[in-house]
Amino acid sequence: MGRPVTLFTGQWADLPLEELCKKAKSFGYDGLELACWGDHFEVDKALSDDTYCAKKRDLLERHDLKLFSISNHLVGQAVCDIIDQRHQAILPEYVWKDGDPAGVNERAAEEMKNTARAAQKLGVSVVNGFTGSSIWHLLYDFPPTPREMIDNGFQLFADRWNPILDVFQECGLRFALEVHPTEIAFDIYTAHRALEAIDRREEFGFNFDPSHLIWQGIDPVEFIREFPDRIYHVHMKDASTTLNGRTGILASHLSFGDPRRGWDFRSMGRGGVRFEEVIRALNAIGYPADAPLSVEWEDSGMDREHGAREAADFVHNIDFQPSNLKFDAAFGD
Repeated sequence: MGRPVTLFTGQWADLPLEELCKKAKSFGYDGLELACWGDHFEVDKALSDDTYCAKKRDLLERHDLKLFSISNHLVGQAVCDIIDQRHQAILPEYVWKDGDPAGVNERAAEEMKNTARAAQKLGVSVVNGFTGSSIWHLLYDFPPTPREMIDNGFQLFADRWNPILDVFQECGLRFALEVHPTEIAFDIYTAHRALEAIDRREEFGFNFDPSHLIWQGIDPVEFIREFPDRIYHVHMKDASTTLNGRTGILASHLSFGDPRRGWDFRSMGRGGVRFEEVIRALNAIGYPADAPLSVEWEDSGMDREHGAREAADFVHNIDFQPSNLKFDAAFGD
């Protein structure tokens, strides 16, 4: 019996949650990972209406779907980012308001605190999301970047996220950062530095997603091995590089789905991630047998319903539990 396979609803927020529940069950999913946008999970309503969380639970139970986590990537992004016009499209109006950057940062931080409180009411133990980054734009290091600018970026992350994580601690929850370009942690070294910036407090860990690592040239399995005690949630998503001598991994300002890109996301099993090795590594670090493997389905070249159904089957088939004995145990004393 494999782990429960869930569907992250972020890419399906155009559909009412009840409609998506019916589809997800028919696709073969065991549960959902609710996004905090659309009508899937609304933080403000969860805190203002004492019946809201129970109704969400009842809806999932009617469709025999489990719930392990919620995700608030979009608001989390605005906590540390340098705010510009792009953020208006991803934020609730009550967080964006007049768009004043300092105000948006402050309101986003408060919303992440409220997300922890809402998650506690809903009865989940993990909130996945982004942190944003004030230093992502300094990636290339030219003009030459004084080290104190990078130091200041990690200090800003700590200053803004420690008060949020205090609320997570009060609520008995964990925040799982999806290590991802544009976040304070986007690879192994920056993940270590993010942990160090907050004194490795237990409320902060990672939502492991191999798709964001592989196109950078990072082995996702090495990430799991590097952070065995910090993998709080797992996204199952694939990606593929198509470096043909014309494009590179910086993607040339081409949109997702453009065939000229040097890399793009793929439906499960159709990219370059070695998912069997991922499962073996998760087993080796003791990722629990009852913890979810959550499909974040993104493939601009494929019908999403076909892809979501295919992905559910793929993850159910690729997962397995570790052996409780050695294969040659019969030859022992």
